Amino acid sequence: MKNNYFDLIDQTYHFPQNGFELVDGTLHFNNVDLHGLIQKYGTPFKVSYLPKIREKIRLSRQYFNKAISENNYSGKYEFCYCTKCCHFNHVVRTALKENVSLETSSSFDIDLIEKLHQKGVFDTSKKIVHNGYKTDDYIKKIGRLINNGFSNSITVLDNVRELDKLMELETEEPIKIGLRISIEEDPQAAYYTSRLGINKRETIDFVKDKIVNNDQVELVMVHFFVDSGVSDTMYYWNEFKKALSQFTKIKKVAPSVKAINIGGGFPIQNSLNFDFDYEYITGEIVRNIQEACKEDGVEEPDIYTEFGKYTVGESGAVIFQVLEQKQQNDAELWYLIDNSLMNTIPDAWSINEKFILLPLNKWQNQYKRVNIGGISCDHSDYYNSEELNQQVLLPAYSNDEDEPLYIGFFHTGAYQDSISGYGGIKHCLIPSPKHIVVDEDENGDQFDYVYREEQTVNNMLNILGYND
Repeated sequence: MKNNYFDLIDQTYHFPQNGFELVDGTLHFNNVDLHGLIQKYGTPFKVSYLPKIREKIRLSRQYFNKAISENNYSGKYEFCYCTKCCHFNHVVRTALKENVSLETSSSFDIDLIEKLHQKGVFDTSKKIVHNGYKTDDYIKKIGRLINNGFSNSITVLDNVRELDKLMELETEEPIKIGLRISIEEDPQAAYYTSRLGINKRETIDFVKDKIVNNDQVELVMVHFFVDSGVSDTMYYWNEFKKALSQFTKIKKVAPSVKAINIGGGFPIQNSLNFDFDYEYITGEIVRNIQEACKEDGVEEPDIYTEFGKYTVGESGAVIFQVLEQKQQNDAELWYLIDNSLMNTIPDAWSINEKFILLPLNKWQNQYKRVNIGGISCDHSDYYNSEELNQQVLLPAYSNDEDEPLYIGFFHTGAYQDSISGYGGIKHCLIPSPKHIVVDEDENGDQFDYVYREEQTVNNMLNILGYND
């Protein structure tokens, strides 16, 4: 039985796969020479590979448009990028190159959109879906967008009181609105019904009493989102069909409704053993919508999605050097890395999210079961559970080897920077690592640049008030 790391991966998974391959003994990620980036920039660093974002948007459109064509579905597909997944300018601009619409979740997203408009990369004809709880400031900024010519701005009501706030706005044209329908949570959740959206028992009366014949608003969308994401489970399809039933009832009362928004939730690869049939799922989504509309005699709507994690998750990685190995007892070997896991991939610590973990070098070494620890003083700053046998297996190495072991956590492009507070104060004052962006020019040639250098001590002291 072979027991080097390469044979472990080769015998356990299909490899190479999905942008992961070995070239001259070192790991490449989407054809990016990570070892070359280490030599050029040092560790630790985060890397964003922008062409992956464009690829995922195109794939989503391909899946839905194929299902629409095969089912002779009369509605169209609209891809909205969910900005809260990653707000970085280079990420949003990359998505906009694929002619996407945008989804907002707070008043501050409006400032982002206005800045993009000022820069000439987002025009007033673009569709915008406004989700989330509508504070007074959020409502005010939505009104500002509408009055500045953003005629396809759709405000999705999260509760019935938001309608009254909207009607206080002074706009020349009726305000386009949507309704978010509350869903029942997964049986394993800590509560029964999502706090987001309007209770299904209220929606029809609300539409009849407050929206129909209201000249100030135009109901154009019904929105729902299953919080656990899109999955081929009885729970998901039950909630999906309940939402469709609600949609057709609302459509009969308010014929102006032209769109159904199923939110986000397309999963991303979190292991080399990942298997999800996107084409089948999109086919079932389109087919179920079509059947519900046919059964109730209503027009087939346009289908909106708000894929965020799916769009940007697989574009990101975090690269570390193993600084030291510590054998704490006969069974537990620790690899200590040159930053903090809690700070750089907080989802792994907070919600036990799994990411693809692979070494960048030493694939011909034997492997061992290890725990990975950050350099903070917190006992929770560790990663020790992988999809493979619930263990982390990495190459063993001796301290007298010429090159240290480098490891990477992959598909970390969604949420991690927002949750950890990019550029702010981190646990134990461990700085945010260097951030590298990799893109392709018009000839398909790769280039890379430093988006942000590693956070400096002086920057942190400024935030904390020591330099006042």
